[in-house]
Amino acid sequence: MPEILTTPAAVAEAARALLDAALRDGRRLLGVAGAPGAGKSTLTAALVEQLPAGSCVVVPMDGFHLADVALDRLGRLDRKGAPDTFDAEGYTALLQRLRTGRPQDASVWAPMFERDLEQALAGAIEVPGEVPLVITEGNYLLLEDGPFGPVRALLDACWLVETPEELRHQRLIARHERFGKSPRRARAWALGPDEDNARRVAASAHRADAVIHLD
Repeated sequence: MPEILTTPAAVAEAARALLDAALRDGRRLLGVAGAPGAGKSTLTAALVEQLPAGSCVVVPMDGFHLADVALDRLGRLDRKGAPDTFDAEGYTALLQRLRTGRPQDASVWAPMFERDLEQALAGAIEVPGEVPLVITEGNYLLLEDGPFGPVRALLDACWLVETPEELRHQRLIARHERFGKSPRRARAWALGPDEDNARRVAASAHRADAVIHLD
């Protein structure tokens, strides 16, 4: 059964334990999974602030979103955010590179997702060879099947962030409105495509090492 973490102090302690292992034995990869709007980005940003400067870098899965022009061509733009709207193989290949990182190695450059543009930007996140802990966050880190299936085995630990459904929906609707959707369309997207993806994440929860409940 996954460990349950319910306080920021417990989460920080677990992260420091993984960092200590990385400093002792070599780089570690920590995954933070969760449904859309669960608070993954907020949690990972907090960890960067709490851990020693330069000891970790966050590499989000969202950097591997397919471009809107590609999704339109594939007929998938209306469900952007589903597993098959990402370059899952590219993300897996990046994690494999990051796993083998050593202090003497050159930096690895990862993409990031720019929400203002709703597009991924290549080569935006630098991961120097000497960084001991890489944190990656995204919806599908725990999926067992499909192109995201290999991801879990590449992570030294993977946590699942769970948030009350009502709060998660509020966050999603507000986010969609903030980035240009009308209130009606924001609600429809949060309760439609986003909720479909949330169910996929929930079905893989048993594969997490720890479940984080932070309201």
